[in-house]
Amino acid sequence: MTWETLGEWWLGEVQDPAYEQVVTPLLLEVLVGIDGGGLVADLGCGDGRVMGRVEEVFGATVVGVELVEDLARRSGRPVVVGRLPDIPLADGSVDGAYAVLVLEHLDDHESFFAEAARVVRRGGFLAIVSNHPYWTAPGSTPISDTDGEILWRPGDYFDGEYSIEAAGDEEVVFYHRSISELLNAAAEEGWALERMVEQRPGDSELVAEVPRLIGIRWLRT
Repeated sequence: MTWETLGEWWLGEVQDPAYEQVVTPLLLEVLVGIDGGGLVADLGCGDGRVMGRVEEVFGATVVGVELVEDLARRSGRPVVVGRLPDIPLADGSVDGAYAVLVLEHLDDHESFFAEAARVVRRGGFLAIVSNHPYWTAPGSTPISDTDGEILWRPGDYFDGEYSIEAAGDEEVVFYHRSISELLNAAAEEGWALERMVEQRPGDSELVAEVPRLIGIRWLRT
């Protein structure tokens, strides 16, 4: 699997109404309280659809970082082509950064936090929206009971492994880290936790008791 060849699959995924109805609103909720304006980086921006919402709601100017050049061109916005966790921006050049459904696809989350700390000025923010670690634990899956009730089988939550899922005709890797591993890795790079939201599933979710997404915001200390 290479993300260079998964651009069209990704575009199909974000056409799902849940992206606009659930994912983007979670990011906006996590960002509530940030200083308005300033220059913000969208790390792994895709075709730029989230950038416009952040600009509209918070009055920020958003620059994207995206690996797939075709997606970057479609955004119609300022986008730098680069492969995360490396961030091709100057030291302290942005007031904040965010990544939506990106971190779980990076094999080096420590470098992600370090690079974000390098490019975000002191006092700035970093936010992520990610699949909830309880959901991505290898072996975690919904199962059907004998009476048809949908239950949840927990996986290896404390093992930092990965799982491979189908993505169209290809596959995509989900790297699993516990919440404590993520928070500690961020703290090591000077990120102080400001806000965390574990999203409560909707009534239509397959397993209503299992959180599907998590949103976290840190302050650069």
